[in-house]
Amino acid sequence: MLFELAEEAKREVSKYCDDYEVYIDKTEVLQLDSQKTDLNFAKEEISLGLGIRVIKDGKIGFAFTSDMDKIAKTAEDAFENSKLNVVDENFSFAEKEKLPTVKNTFDKKFKELELEEITSSMKDLLSIVEDKNCQATSGGFSAAEGETLILNSNGVSTHDESTGFAIGISVNAENGGEISTAYDSVSSCLYDLDGEKLFNDVCDLAKNSLNGEHIETDDMDVVFDYHAATGLLSTFLSGFNADSVQRGRSLLADKLNESIVSENLSIYDDGTYDGGLNSSICDGEGSASKKTTLVEEGVLKNFLYDIYTSNKAKNQFGLENVKSTGNGFRSSYSDTPSVSASNICFDFKERSQIEDIQKGCIATDVLGAHTANPFSGDFSVEVNNAFMIENGEITKPIKKAMISGNIYKLLSDCEAIGNEVKQRGSFIIPKVLVHNLRVIDN
Repeated sequence: MLFELAEEAKREVSKYCDDYEVYIDKTEVLQLDSQKTDLNFAKEEISLGLGIRVIKDGKIGFAFTSDMDKIAKTAEDAFENSKLNVVDENFSFAEKEKLPTVKNTFDKKFKELELEEITSSMKDLLSIVEDKNCQATSGGFSAAEGETLILNSNGVSTHDESTGFAIGISVNAENGGEISTAYDSVSSCLYDLDGEKLFNDVCDLAKNSLNGEHIETDDMDVVFDYHAATGLLSTFLSGFNADSVQRGRSLLADKLNESIVSENLSIYDDGTYDGGLNSSICDGEGSASKKTTLVEEGVLKNFLYDIYTSNKAKNQFGLENVKSTGNGFRSSYSDTPSVSASNICFDFKERSQIEDIQKGCIATDVLGAHTANPFSGDFSVEVNNAFMIENGEITKPIKKAMISGNIYKLLSDCEAIGNEVKQRGSFIIPKVLVHNLRVIDN
């Protein structure tokens, strides 16, 4: 069906201009939410929409619709909207190129899922919380199938399908009037989620966090668990965005080929990562997905570009060899592309173990990471579900503590803990150990 709609849009938009792009996405979602032990919200939803961009006389125009009977009107609106914009030489559409093969991003089991089956499974999982003497505060399960098609006047014609599954739970544990909370979730492109392990682990974390103790303010080793690392690194990631670089909003703007983090660390953006939550054959413009080296053994090598920022790099900054890195993404058909990461992989040469740490702490999560300064990298956050590490063992829970520092300095002296990596959001990371970080009793 998507191909027929795209051909219709092509016929209509061709009446107004020779330079155009048609983007269509169809999404089917199955969702189940709980409050405490009650499954109080469920939905099955299918959405379909189309967006059209045109370039006419050097001006960009855009319009979208969810009504497939209004494709002709949408094409006309895109053309008319272009008249309202100014000439911008940096806009163009993707060129035809060979697309990669991406594995493990689609699971046909999605078609077999029934709401009744999921409801029964969630009830069984919620019973685990009660058996562990915890109280569920919220939780949920979601499954989605997405299908996208991009067609443009340069001969690009791409079609991709993917699935995604996620489950999460938040619980309270209580002892002697003291309450501790914990939350976690798991996501995968495949229907292989281990909900039983997730619910058991979250309950154990909440119970182990009870009766926390104050600690002495000190500089010490800090291990950031997956959620905690992701929270802090989200600020760091904005520095690689070519749009931020070109607007002078990135501290990395003039540091190409300079050392910016530990030589122990290399960082990649990989839109072809096997089973990556954000993997696909192409980005939201039709540019082929690829693996881009951002940092190689501590040295900054590249930024993330979409077509617009790569053209701007050439036209306004004289960087002739810059091309789109396949990072022009959009949230839906109603949005236009902008620079965004796909799967950010942190690759450490050196790894340590918890057993190697004499004195430190481990933070499961951090609160307030959104307040970090995206330009300077300075941050001050509260650690959540944190524990002391003494003589190589995780010991007592920490009642309340703050950590402060600078993300760039933090990554200048860091290493991985253990061999296991997980994907959290855009990040594919191990647990991260940083040295001599200020931990403040709160």
